[in-house]
Amino acid sequence: MQWIHTSLSSGHPGIATTARLISRRYWWPNWREEVEEFVLSCPMCAQHKADRHPPAGLLQTLPTPQRPWSHITLDFLTDLPCSQGHTVILTIVDCFSRMCRLLPPPKLPSATKLAELLFAWVFCYYGIPENIVSDRGPQFTSRVFRAFCKLLNVSLSLSSSYHPQTNGLTERTQQEITKILRSLCSDHPTQWAHYLPWAEYTHNSHPLADTELTSFQCVLWYQSPLFPWDPPRSEIPALDDWFQRSRRVWRCTRRLLEAGAQWRKRQADKHRRPGPPLRPGQRLATKNLRLPGCRKLAPRYVGPYRILQVQSPIGSSSPASSAFPQSFIGPC
Repeated sequence: MQWIHTSLSSGHPGIATTARLISRRYWWPNWREEVEEFVLSCPMCAQHKADRHPPAGLLQTLPTPQRPWSHITLDFLTDLPCSQGHTVILTIVDCFSRMCRLLPPPKLPSATKLAELLFAWVFCYYGIPENIVSDRGPQFTSRVFRAFCKLLNVSLSLSSSYHPQTNGLTERTQQEITKILRSLCSDHPTQWAHYLPWAEYTHNSHPLADTELTSFQCVLWYQSPLFPWDPPRSEIPALDDWFQRSRRVWRCTRRLLEAGAQWRKRQADKHRRPGPPLRPGQRLATKNLRLPGCRKLAPRYVGPYRILQVQSPIGSSSPASSAFPQSFIGPC
Protein backbone atom coordinates (compact mmCIF):
# COMPACT_ATOMS: atom_id res chain seq x y z
CA MET A 1 0.00 0.00 0.00
CA GLN A 2 2.82 2.40 0.85
CA TRP A 3 4.69 1.49 -2.33
CA ILE A 4 1.65 2.05 -4.55
CA HIS A 5 0.85 5.39 -2.94
CA THR A 6 4.37 6.87 -2.63
CA SER A 7 6.23 5.50 -5.67
CA LEU A 8 7.49 7.89 -8.35
CA SER A 9 5.04 6.46 -10.85
CA SER A 10 2.08 7.09 -8.52
CA GLY A 11 2.76 10.58 -7.20
CA HIS A 12 0.73 10.40 -3.97
CA PRO A 13 -2.77 10.01 -5.48
CA GLY A 14 -5.98 10.53 -3.54
CA ILE A 15 -8.07 7.94 -1.75
CA ALA A 16 -10.15 6.88 -4.76
CA THR A 17 -7.17 6.60 -7.15
CA THR A 18 -5.06 4.72 -4.60
CA ALA A 19 -7.94 2.31 -4.01
CA ARG A 20 -8.33 1.69 -7.76
CA LEU A 21 -4.61 0.99 -8.18
CA ILE A 22 -4.61 -1.47 -5.28
CA SER A 23 -7.81 -3.24 -6.38
CA ARG A 24 -6.19 -4.20 -9.69
CA ARG A 25 -3.78 -6.62 -8.00
CA TYR A 26 -4.57 -6.98 -4.30
CA TRP A 27 -7.40 -7.66 -1.88
CA TRP A 28 -7.64 -8.24 1.87
CA PRO A 29 -10.38 -7.78 4.47
CA ASN A 30 -11.29 -4.16 5.20
CA TRP A 31 -8.78 -2.97 2.62
CA ARG A 32 -10.80 0.13 1.65
CA GLU A 33 -10.91 1.43 5.21
CA GLU A 34 -7.17 0.87 5.60
CA VAL A 35 -6.43 2.65 2.32
CA GLU A 36 -8.51 5.65 3.37
CA GLU A 37 -6.82 5.80 6.77
CA PHE A 38 -3.35 5.49 5.18
CA VAL A 39 -3.92 8.27 2.63
CA LEU A 40 -5.43 10.62 5.22
CA SER A 41 -2.41 10.10 7.49
CA CYS A 42 0.19 10.64 4.74
CA PRO A 43 2.32 13.64 5.85
CA MET A 44 3.33 14.57 2.29
CA CYS A 45 -0.30 14.72 1.14
CA ALA A 46 -1.25 16.76 4.21
CA GLN A 47 1.47 19.34 3.51
CA HIS A 48 1.27 19.71 -0.25
CA LYS A 49 -2.29 19.06 -1.42
CA ALA A 50 -4.90 21.80 -1.70
CA ASP A 51 -7.95 21.78 0.55
CA ARG A 52 -11.03 21.35 -1.67
CA HIS A 53 -13.54 21.80 1.15
CA PRO A 54 -15.36 25.04 2.03
CA PRO A 55 -13.51 27.20 4.58
CA ALA A 56 -13.85 25.92 8.12
CA GLY A 57 -15.58 28.03 10.73
CA LEU A 58 -18.91 29.80 10.40
CA LEU A 59 -19.03 33.59 10.24
CA GLN A 60 -18.76 35.27 13.64
CA THR A 61 -20.12 38.82 13.59
CA LEU A 62 -18.82 41.57 15.84
CA PRO A 63 -21.21 42.74 18.58
CA THR A 64 -23.51 45.58 17.58
CA PRO A 65 -22.76 48.77 19.57
CA GLN A 66 -25.43 50.53 21.60
CA ARG A 67 -24.57 54.06 20.45
CA PRO A 68 -22.37 55.97 18.00
CA TRP A 69 -18.60 56.05 18.47
CA SER A 70 -18.48 53.51 21.29
CA HIS A 71 -16.74 50.98 19.03
CA ILE A 72 -14.32 52.09 16.32
CA THR A 73 -11.97 50.45 13.82
CA LEU A 74 -8.60 51.71 12.58
CA ASP A 75 -6.42 51.04 9.57
CA PHE A 76 -3.91 52.77 7.30
CA LEU A 77 -4.36 53.35 3.57
CA THR A 78 -0.83 53.32 2.16
CA ASP A 79 1.04 53.31 -1.17
CA LEU A 80 -0.41 56.69 -2.16
CA PRO A 81 1.48 59.28 -4.24
CA CYS A 82 2.86 62.19 -2.25
CA SER A 83 0.24 64.95 -2.06
CA GLN A 84 0.95 68.16 -0.14
CA GLY A 85 3.53 66.21 1.86
CA HIS A 86 1.12 63.36 2.75
CA THR A 87 1.51 59.71 1.73
CA VAL A 88 -0.82 57.88 4.16
CA ILE A 89 -4.48 58.04 5.22
CA LEU A 90 -5.50 56.97 8.72
CA THR A 91 -9.05 55.61 8.38
CA ILE A 92 -11.21 55.65 11.52
CA VAL A 93 -14.71 54.15 11.26
CA ASP A 94 -17.54 54.14 13.78
CA CYS A 95 -19.04 50.64 13.92
CA PHE A 96 -22.52 51.98 14.76
CA SER A 97 -23.12 54.77 12.25
CA ARG A 98 -20.36 53.82 9.75
CA MET A 99 -19.18 57.44 9.96
CA CYS A 100 -15.51 57.76 9.04
CA ARG A 101 -12.73 60.20 9.80
CA LEU A 102 -9.86 60.44 7.32
CA LEU A 103 -6.60 61.85 8.69
CA PRO A 104 -3.60 62.32 6.36
CA PRO A 105 -0.33 62.10 8.34
CA PRO A 106 2.88 62.76 6.37
CA LYS A 107 3.97 59.13 6.79
CA LEU A 108 3.12 56.07 8.85
CA PRO A 109 2.99 57.53 12.37
CA SER A 110 4.63 56.10 15.43
CA ALA A 111 2.50 54.72 18.25
CA THR A 112 2.87 57.99 20.18
CA LYS A 113 1.83 60.09 17.19
CA LEU A 114 -1.09 57.75 16.51
CA ALA A 115 -2.34 58.20 20.07
CA GLU A 116 -2.08 61.98 19.68
CA LEU A 117 -4.05 61.92 16.42
CA LEU A 118 -6.82 59.78 17.89
CA PHE A 119 -7.22 61.95 20.97
CA ALA A 120 -7.12 65.25 19.06
CA TRP A 121 -9.38 64.32 16.12
CA VAL A 122 -11.70 61.62 17.48
CA PHE A 123 -11.86 61.39 21.26
CA CYS A 124 -12.19 65.16 21.75
CA TYR A 125 -15.16 65.26 19.35
CA TYR A 126 -17.02 61.99 20.03
CA GLY A 127 -15.75 60.83 23.41
CA ILE A 128 -13.48 57.96 24.40
CA PRO A 129 -14.66 54.67 22.84
CA GLU A 130 -15.11 51.39 24.63
CA ASN A 131 -13.38 49.22 22.04
CA ILE A 132 -10.90 49.63 19.17
CA VAL A 133 -10.46 47.04 16.41
CA SER A 134 -7.29 47.12 14.32
CA ASP A 135 -4.88 44.88 12.48
CA ARG A 136 -1.55 43.74 13.90
CA GLY A 137 0.54 46.61 12.60
CA PRO A 138 3.50 47.67 14.76
CA GLN A 139 1.76 50.90 15.79
CA PHE A 140 -1.18 48.99 17.27
CA THR A 141 0.77 46.16 18.92
CA SER A 142 3.38 48.42 20.54
CA ARG A 143 3.60 48.80 24.29
CA VAL A 144 2.99 52.54 23.95
CA PHE A 145 -0.38 52.15 22.22
CA ARG A 146 -1.44 49.33 24.55
CA ALA A 147 -0.59 51.50 27.55
CA PHE A 148 -2.52 54.39 25.97
CA CYS A 149 -5.63 52.22 25.61
CA LYS A 150 -5.27 50.79 29.11
CA LEU A 151 -4.93 54.27 30.60
CA LEU A 152 -8.21 55.34 28.95
CA ASN A 153 -9.93 52.02 29.78
CA VAL A 154 -10.32 51.15 26.08
CA SER A 155 -10.25 47.48 25.11
CA LEU A 156 -8.03 46.76 22.09
CA SER A 157 -9.09 43.95 19.73
CA LEU A 158 -6.46 42.88 17.21
CA SER A 159 -7.52 41.08 14.05
CA SER A 160 -6.33 37.58 13.22
CA SER A 161 -3.07 37.37 11.31
CA TYR A 162 -3.44 37.34 7.51
CA HIS A 163 -7.21 37.69 7.92
CA PRO A 164 -8.34 41.21 6.90
CA GLN A 165 -11.99 40.08 7.03
CA THR A 166 -11.82 40.58 10.82
CA ASN A 167 -11.53 44.32 10.18
CA GLY A 168 -13.79 44.15 7.14
CA LEU A 169 -15.68 47.37 7.95
CA THR A 170 -12.54 49.47 7.60
CA GLU A 171 -11.36 47.53 4.55
CA ARG A 172 -14.68 48.16 2.81
CA THR A 173 -14.64 51.83 3.79
CA GLN A 174 -11.16 52.23 2.37
CA GLN A 175 -12.29 50.69 -0.90
CA GLU A 176 -15.14 53.22 -1.03
CA ILE A 177 -12.83 56.14 -0.22
CA THR A 178 -10.34 54.99 -2.86
CA LYS A 179 -13.12 54.83 -5.43
CA ILE A 180 -14.28 58.36 -4.57
CA LEU A 181 -10.76 59.78 -4.74
CA ARG A 182 -10.10 57.99 -8.01
CA SER A 183 -13.18 59.58 -9.55
CA LEU A 184 -12.27 63.05 -8.24
CA CYS A 185 -8.57 63.22 -9.06
CA SER A 186 -7.79 60.51 -11.60
CA ASP A 187 -6.24 63.15 -13.89
CA HIS A 188 -4.17 64.65 -11.05
CA PRO A 189 -3.43 61.81 -8.58
CA THR A 190 -0.97 63.93 -6.61
CA GLN A 191 -3.86 66.22 -5.58
CA TRP A 192 -5.75 63.59 -3.56
CA ALA A 193 -5.09 65.40 -0.25
CA HIS A 194 -7.07 68.39 -1.56
CA TYR A 195 -10.10 66.17 -2.22
CA LEU A 196 -9.84 64.06 0.94
CA PRO A 197 -12.29 66.21 3.01
CA TRP A 198 -14.81 65.95 0.17
CA ALA A 199 -14.40 62.17 0.10
CA GLU A 200 -15.08 62.02 3.85
CA TYR A 201 -18.11 64.32 3.54
CA THR A 202 -19.47 62.29 0.63
CA HIS A 203 -19.07 58.97 2.43
CA ASN A 204 -20.82 60.26 5.56
CA SER A 205 -23.68 61.67 3.45
CA HIS A 206 -24.57 58.44 1.66
CA PRO A 207 -27.41 56.31 3.09
CA LEU A 208 -26.45 52.90 4.45
CA ALA A 209 -27.86 49.74 2.92
CA ASP A 210 -28.86 48.28 6.32
CA THR A 211 -30.59 51.33 7.83
CA GLU A 212 -31.35 53.68 4.90
CA LEU A 213 -29.90 56.42 7.13
CA THR A 214 -26.76 58.44 6.53
CA SER A 215 -23.92 58.58 9.04
CA PHE A 216 -24.80 62.22 9.74
CA GLN A 217 -28.35 61.21 10.65
CA CYS A 218 -27.20 58.38 12.94
CA VAL A 219 -24.75 60.57 14.87
CA LEU A 220 -26.18 64.11 14.65
CA TRP A 221 -29.82 63.31 13.85
CA TYR A 222 -29.90 65.61 10.85
CA GLN A 223 -28.73 65.33 7.27
CA SER A 224 -26.15 67.87 6.25
CA PRO A 225 -26.93 69.25 2.77
CA LEU A 226 -25.27 67.17 0.09
CA PHE A 227 -26.06 69.56 -2.75
CA PRO A 228 -26.14 73.39 -2.75
CA TRP A 229 -29.83 73.42 -3.66
CA ASP A 230 -30.92 71.35 -0.65
CA PRO A 231 -33.43 73.54 1.23
CA PRO A 232 -32.26 74.52 4.73
CA ARG A 233 -34.34 73.50 7.73
CA SER A 234 -36.25 76.35 9.27
CA GLU A 235 -37.22 74.87 12.66
CA ILE A 236 -35.04 73.53 15.47
CA PRO A 237 -36.71 70.97 17.80
CA ALA A 238 -36.58 71.39 21.55
CA LEU A 239 -33.63 69.79 23.32
CA ASP A 240 -35.66 67.10 25.13
CA ASP A 241 -37.51 66.21 21.96
CA TRP A 242 -34.19 66.05 20.11
CA PHE A 243 -32.74 63.58 22.64
CA GLN A 244 -35.86 61.40 22.56
CA ARG A 245 -35.84 61.21 18.80
CA SER A 246 -32.10 60.55 18.81
CA ARG A 247 -32.62 57.58 21.10
CA ARG A 248 -35.40 56.28 18.85
CA VAL A 249 -33.15 56.62 15.83
CA TRP A 250 -30.32 54.79 17.61
CA ARG A 251 -32.59 51.95 18.74
CA CYS A 252 -33.97 51.58 15.23
CA THR A 253 -30.47 51.77 13.76
CA ARG A 254 -29.21 49.07 16.10
CA ARG A 255 -32.09 46.74 15.20
CA LEU A 256 -31.44 47.26 11.50
CA LEU A 257 -27.69 46.74 11.94
CA GLU A 258 -28.29 43.47 13.80
CA ALA A 259 -30.70 42.30 11.10
CA GLY A 260 -28.17 43.17 8.41
CA ALA A 261 -25.39 41.36 10.26
CA GLN A 262 -27.54 38.23 10.63
CA TRP A 263 -28.41 38.32 6.92
CA ARG A 264 -24.74 38.58 5.95
CA LYS A 265 -23.91 35.72 8.31
CA ARG A 266 -26.55 33.49 6.71
CA GLN A 267 -25.25 34.31 3.24
CA ALA A 268 -21.62 33.71 4.22
CA ASP A 269 -22.35 30.44 6.04
CA LYS A 270 -23.86 29.00 2.86
CA HIS A 271 -20.30 28.73 1.54
CA ARG A 272 -18.64 27.63 4.78
CA ARG A 273 -18.70 24.60 7.05
CA PRO A 274 -18.49 24.20 10.83
CA GLY A 275 -14.90 23.76 11.92
CA PRO A 276 -13.60 20.93 14.10
CA PRO A 277 -13.64 21.43 17.87
CA LEU A 278 -10.38 22.90 19.17
CA ARG A 279 -8.80 22.67 22.60
CA PRO A 280 -5.53 23.92 24.14
CA GLY A 281 -2.69 21.47 23.69
CA GLN A 282 -4.07 20.04 20.47
CA ARG A 283 -1.59 19.85 17.58
CA LEU A 284 -2.49 21.08 14.11
CA ALA A 285 -1.00 22.25 10.83
CA THR A 286 -1.59 25.72 9.40
CA LYS A 287 -1.51 27.26 5.95
CA ASN A 288 1.95 28.20 4.74
CA LEU A 289 1.43 31.96 4.42
CA ARG A 290 5.09 32.92 4.12
CA LEU A 291 6.08 31.04 1.00
CA PRO A 292 9.85 31.21 0.45
CA GLY A 293 11.53 30.57 -2.87
CA CYS A 294 9.32 28.97 -5.48
CA ARG A 295 5.73 29.60 -4.41
CA LYS A 296 4.27 27.04 -6.81
CA LEU A 297 6.17 24.10 -5.29
CA ALA A 298 6.26 25.23 -1.66
CA PRO A 299 4.31 23.18 0.92
CA ARG A 300 0.74 24.36 1.36
CA TYR A 301 0.74 23.59 5.10
CA VAL A 302 3.40 23.73 7.82
CA GLY A 303 3.53 22.31 11.31
CA PRO A 304 2.11 20.72 13.31
CA TYR A 305 1.97 23.32 16.06
CA ARG A 306 0.46 23.15 19.53
CA ILE A 307 -2.58 25.30 20.35
CA LEU A 308 -1.90 27.63 23.27
CA GLN A 309 -5.33 29.22 23.58
CA VAL A 310 -8.69 29.07 21.81
CA GLN A 311 -9.80 32.69 21.63
CA SER A 312 -13.16 32.26 19.87
CA PRO A 313 -15.17 29.56 18.04
CA ILE A 314 -13.20 30.32 14.85
CA GLY A 315 -9.75 31.34 16.08
CA SER A 316 -6.80 29.78 17.89
CA SER A 317 -3.25 30.62 18.91
CA SER A 318 0.02 28.86 18.18
CA PRO A 319 3.73 29.75 18.30
CA ALA A 320 3.81 30.28 14.52
CA SER A 321 1.20 33.01 14.58
CA SER A 322 -0.17 34.78 17.62
CA ALA A 323 -3.73 34.39 16.32
CA PHE A 324 -5.29 32.99 13.16
CA PRO A 325 -8.78 31.94 12.00
CA GLN A 326 -10.01 28.36 11.90
CA SER A 327 -10.15 28.44 8.09
CA PHE A 328 -6.31 28.39 8.08
CA ILE A 329 -6.15 25.02 9.85
CA GLY A 330 -4.87 22.14 7.76
CA PRO A 331 -4.68 18.38 8.28
CA CYS A 332 -3.23 17.38 11.64
